[in-house]
Formats: sequence, C-alpha cells, structure tokens
Amino acid sequence: MSDLCLTLLCPPAVEEKLLDLLLLSPHVSVFTSAPTAAHGLASNGLSQSEQVLGRSFTTQVQVIISSVDKPALLEAIQTQLAGAGLRYWITQVVDAGDIA
Repeated sequence: MSDLCLTLLCPPAVEEKLLDLLLLSPHVSVFTSAPTAAHGLASNGLSQSEQVLGRSFTTQVQVIISSVDKPALLEAIQTQLAGAGLRYWITQVVDAGDIA
C-alpha cells in the first residue's frame, strides 16, 4: 500500500464544507489547508479583480491518503461537492514520517 498526496484547490465558498467532509472521513488521517492564489484557471468563474490580477484566491488542501482509500475519498468528494468548482491532482509520496 503506497501513500498518495491529494491536492485540492477549493473556492472560498465551499471551503468549510470540504474541510468538514475531510474531518469526518474515515479515509483521512492528516491534511493541511492554506490560502493560496491559483493561476491559469478558466476566467468565467473569477471576479473582476481576480481577472485583472490574473489569479484566483482559493484554498489549497493537501490530504495524505493510501492508494486503497483513494477511490472512496474521491467518490465522497465528487458526490457531496459536485459542481463546486474544485480542482485536484494526486502525487506519489516518496517518503513520510515523524521527526521526534
């Protein structure tokens, strides 16, 4: 079983819903969230100021999951947040651990 990092870009309007979903999910043990600026997104969902600046203000969420849990978590996110404007990608975690 390998670890993966699911990265999500989340519009501010649905941030709390996504975070609540992750907090309650049995497939998630640790995740982070931080405000960020996303570039290269379709401009039809951007405010006028975001269009002028060329970036969208969003929350980046990174979730460490096992490859076994990936399908169930993605299905839960797609079911509960369909049409919310989330974007995601998944990368392999090469190494992880605790530093005591």
